[in-house]
Amino acid sequence: MRLLPVITAAMLAIAVSFTSAPAAESIGGDNAFSFVALGDMPYNLPDDYAKFDRLIAAVNALKPAFTLHMGDIKSGALPCTDDVLRKAYDQIQTFEGALVYTIGDNEWLDCHRKAAGGYNPRERLAKLREMFFATPSRSLGKTPLDVESQALLMPEFSTYVENTRFAKNGVMFLTAHVPGSNNGFEALDPDAAPEFFARDKANVAWIEAGFAKAKADNARAVVMFVQAEFDEARFPNGAMPRQSGFTRTLDAIEAGATNFGKPVLLIHGDEHYFSIAPLRNSKGKPIPGVNKLMVYGDTLVHAVRVVVDPDSSNVFGFIPLIVPENGMGK
Repeated sequence: MRLLPVITAAMLAIAVSFTSAPAAESIGGDNAFSFVALGDMPYNLPDDYAKFDRLIAAVNALKPAFTLHMGDIKSGALPCTDDVLRKAYDQIQTFEGALVYTIGDNEWLDCHRKAAGGYNPRERLAKLREMFFATPSRSLGKTPLDVESQALLMPEFSTYVENTRFAKNGVMFLTAHVPGSNNGFEALDPDAAPEFFARDKANVAWIEAGFAKAKADNARAVVMFVQAEFDEARFPNGAMPRQSGFTRTLDAIEAGATNFGKPVLLIHGDEHYFSIAPLRNSKGKPIPGVNKLMVYGDTLVHAVRVVVDPDSSNVFGFIPLIVPENGMGK
């Protein structure tokens, strides 16, 4: 990541006084904008409610084009009650701008755990869809965005109100419901398998359609965001095992990105620290042109500002958005 020099007023005055000097490099073209990415919060309650409020205030002061939330709106150990989900919804609705949310595992998949209340995960997922996606064509936040929903565009996948996309200055933004906990592929739960296979099919169809639209629209770049860290690099020889719930998602991203042929950024949460790395395919090999950003979370109640310049070759730049009062974790 290249650091740009600080240009003072005096330096600028000297530069413009010599008409023969070459023009200074432009920092951001006419189509440049920024957005904020965050997720996996608030976890440690009740203290993190105040921390999240401080982060929201920092985002509101920054006034980004919009905010993306990677899911996990609660910790896996916190009960999945309607009140907890409603509190998360109410806090999200205090973002002054638009916020686009993708669903994590903590708010439904892991709700079967005793500490999380022993809920039926599918029932909790239905509640999330009812609460957070009551209007599938609109994002969350005080100034919502118009979005395209898979449920409205693809009648055969009418259940998946959470899968949305939108464009900003020639950049396609696309989310798919791919949470942690192996994407819900749980062999020990006979009721989980049908849900997983149906949602996996919908996700693949939505990813394929998103990349196809981006190419047809001559988009400058694609940003895809999900909750899960695919952990594609930790398996033997880098290849995913057959029982991974992420294989078809990664294969769809690789095929779409390869055909698209322009910069692609995948944003995710799940592991709770800030990192930028190449995205690897299901065989453990880097996918050309595709990088992944992981956002802060858990005890690190911070965010990442992503600067987007569609007219530049690299398109994306990254700036940690740190709230000092929130500390730097344990």
